[in-house]
Amino acid sequence: AQLAELGALVTGVDISAEATAVARERVPNGVFLEADVQQLPLQLERGRFDLVYTGGGIFHWLHDLDAWAHGIASALKPGGMLLAYDDHPVSACVDQGSHWREDYFDESPIVDVGWKHFDLPGEPAQEQKHERFWRLGQIVTAVAGAALTIRSLEEFSTIYETYWRAKDPRVPGQFVLIATKPKEGAKAAKTPRRAPRP
Repeated sequence: AQLAELGALVTGVDISAEATAVARERVPNGVFLEADVQQLPLQLERGRFDLVYTGGGIFHWLHDLDAWAHGIASALKPGGMLLAYDDHPVSACVDQGSHWREDYFDESPIVDVGWKHFDLPGEPAQEQKHERFWRLGQIVTAVAGAALTIRSLEEFSTIYETYWRAKDPRVPGQFVLIATKPKEGAKAAKTPRRAPRP
């Protein structure tokens, strides 16, 4: 919304029809598409965006990091930037007492029942959800594998109370990843290979 107020042309993507409707109401000058970020519409894959921002806890909803990262690379114009701000994967593994409650290296999908963010009249407030917690290294590797250049990776502690539990400031709470698409004519970096499992 703030970028639109500053005069930027804003395009948003969300798989939820309800979330897309709310975004259109809040930012009437923006363009918001109901789509899966792991399979972007062709009109977004034309390399015309200066900035792609992703945040707000989206990574645990993704099931194909490589498809997500390559979609971003195809949407960015040469020299364009990816800014990813999200919850640190470690924060989901630690409870209020700073005790490990989840296996950071467990790659099994999680099936749970959770509350909807947008409730419609006549529909149940709860729904089954499928989540996947990615390690920070996997996220960075996917971005680099899409031929984007990693510019910085910062990790921050969480010193505020989240909507579901208070966090220990000694535990990493969020991260910010910045990457850019090489300009035309720039020498492309070699695609990193995923480390083999021990």
